[in-house]
Amino acid sequence: MSGRALVECERAEVRVTGSSPFGTLSARWEQLTLDRQSGEFRGQLRIAAGGWYGVELRLLRNSKTMANLEVPHVGVGEVFVVAGQSNATNYGEERQQTQSGMVAAWSADGWRLANDPQPGVQDGSKNGSFIPAFGDALYEKYRVPVGVAAVGHGSTSVRQWLPRGGHFQTPPTMGKFVHQVGPDDWECDGTLFDGMMKPILQFGRGGFRALLWHQGESDAHQKPEFNITADEYARLLRRIISASRQQAGWDFPWFVAQVSYHSPRDPFCEPIREAQKSLWDGVIALPGPDTDQLTGADRQNGGKGVHFSSLGLQAHGRLWAEKVEAYLDTVLH
Repeated sequence: MSGRALVECERAEVRVTGSSPFGTLSARWEQLTLDRQSGEFRGQLRIAAGGWYGVELRLLRNSKTMANLEVPHVGVGEVFVVAGQSNATNYGEERQQTQSGMVAAWSADGWRLANDPQPGVQDGSKNGSFIPAFGDALYEKYRVPVGVAAVGHGSTSVRQWLPRGGHFQTPPTMGKFVHQVGPDDWECDGTLFDGMMKPILQFGRGGFRALLWHQGESDAHQKPEFNITADEYARLLRRIISASRQQAGWDFPWFVAQVSYHSPRDPFCEPIREAQKSLWDGVIALPGPDTDQLTGADRQNGGKGVHFSSLGLQAHGRLWAEKVEAYLDTVLH
């Protein structure tokens, strides 16, 4: 808890109210450290996982309340960052809503209920996502609020997610966020990487559980001039993972999905799938779901599209939840 008092006061206090999975909170007032000269106050509270809780702050002078503030929806639970291309953003066929009402979405403007479209994406997409179904599935098992910062961008290659100054040889299908610096030398401007790092840096060390990476369709392209080898894909994604951890200042977990689907006639690209799996085998990332298995009615336009139908978004969310739950069960017990 931190902030600054805009009125003269002698004491700053906070309390948290509500019921957790373990019982009703004590709701007692806790004193915060207050610098009376600057008005700045801060402190830490240890609260049981759960919510939504109410948080009340009051500023006192001569035992009289000079100002007060209430935040009605505060959760203590699981937080994730989601990055990658369109199936990690809002390109699904139909917008989804959280059924539990316990899933929150992050953007630079703050948190809100995670009904689609997800507000933090970097591509301005406005349709459906797997986030509500993913969060609902986690809430169903753990009974704690789930927060998600979705910061992906559609139609992007792994090459476009490199940090600023990252070099590679084969150009991506889209020229955004990269420029050519030599006959066989391209450089990334770091736009997408920096956008991915915004919530990571804002949440701080230990402030979220993991990053979920869904990307690969653009790199499974059939045109030879845009092809990326499995070795280069794995090398560049390792670079992105390493740089993100270094900038964040802690080795937060990455989950990497197996994804390369284009259409019923082009359902997977084995080199890209192997590159993604190599990160699991090298203990660089945790196994995400194999989303190439979602075909037919799970895809938009009657099964013809690369993006997910409403049915597919629900299945996609459950697949991610299964992988994350397998990990959470090992760290929560």
